[in-house]
Amino acid sequence: MQVFVNGDPFEIDAGASVSDLVAKLTDDPRGIAIELNREIVPKSKHAETSLKDGDRLEVVQFVGGG
Repeated sequence: MQVFVNGDPFEIDAGASVSDLVAKLTDDPRGIAIELNREIVPKSKHAETSLKDGDRLEVVQFVGGG
């Protein structure tokens, strides 16, 4: 199925969760925030939040520095 990540089309298996998506995007999920259809998904809900065809996600990775 196709979802949109930061505005770009992204193919992922049907029935995938937010956790599955994060695993495909990065090896280190620390510092990642996910917004699904304009609502923040708490990390505690990533595994149980299923994605649907056409969902829109914004993925933000926090970077430290100084």
